Amino acid sequence: MKNIFISCINYYQKNISPWMENKNIKCKYYPSCSEYTKQAIEKYGAIKGSLLGCGRIIRCNPFSKGGYDPLK
Repeated sequence: MKNIFISCINYYQKNISPWMENKNIKCKYYPSCSEYTKQAIEKYGAIKGSLLGCGRIIRCNPFSKGGYDPLK
């Protein structure tokens, strides 16, 4: 399960994210939300890592400041 999620994130990072950056749609955080989620899944497993990633994506909204937000 973990490998499937990471493969999906890798696909997104290689194929979809560059297209979005060309449209000037970028993540406000560093590391990006997809990289944060990938790190969380690698560290905590598929379920907890996905929940942490979803929380990060919810925080990435027009009202947030963004900035450096590493995985803890």
